[in-house]
Amino acid sequence: MRYFIWFSYDGTRYHGWQTQPNGITVQSELERCLSTLLRQPVSVTGAGRTDTGVHARQMAAHFDIDALPMSEHDLTHKLNGLLPQDIGVARVERVADELHARFSAVARTYYYYIHTSKNPFLRTYSLEIHYQLDFELMNEAGRILMDYDDFGAFCKAGSDVKTTICHVTHAQWHQTSPTSWYFQITANRFLRNMVRAVVGTLIEVGRGKMTLQEFRQVIEGGRRTQAGESMPAKALFLEKVAY
Repeated sequence: MRYFIWFSYDGTRYHGWQTQPNGITVQSELERCLSTLLRQPVSVTGAGRTDTGVHARQMAAHFDIDALPMSEHDLTHKLNGLLPQDIGVARVERVADELHARFSAVARTYYYYIHTSKNPFLRTYSLEIHYQLDFELMNEAGRILMDYDDFGAFCKAGSDVKTTICHVTHAQWHQTSPTSWYFQITANRFLRNMVRAVVGTLIEVGRGKMTLQEFRQVIEGGRRTQAGESMPAKALFLEKVAY
């Protein structure tokens, strides 16, 4: 039988989602606690990978087991009691055997948070920017992303991906206060480091260091070295996975 786990995590102290040989990860913590509670080795498959330091407000993973020895509600409760405080399970639910946490997902949405004045309550999960940005121009550049489907220019060099094709359906900056903004981007899939590289390049546009035509040329050129810098992980959140 297949079960989905819906959960969230603060990625600050983790080396990303995927199990690593020399670092603590969200996947390894989840598997450790599941295996303890279910009294057998349990492996989980996540909806995707998040890099070191990246957070998730909504993440999904599945695992298979012959029979669950407790109710989904009880497993949720016991997982939350055993997991570290920076990982929280919202629910566990039985799903169709063919539903796959990664391959059945049709869209993923990320938010990247920035603020433009010093705020001690935002410093952990938002990036403080000290220069003027033209958000209207950055939104024009965001709309350009939807004219393309090859985003090799925003993929971390050396990534072992078979294709750099992604279908972006939303890319927009939203203002939440006079000094706070977030960038929302939705696509069917994302490349490694893609969102932080896109944000870094949009900020180049917003600072007046890159024109909209040059932004197009970066995408069409497909070279990571031509795009903007990768922005810090602490301000990036996987907000939603849709099935």
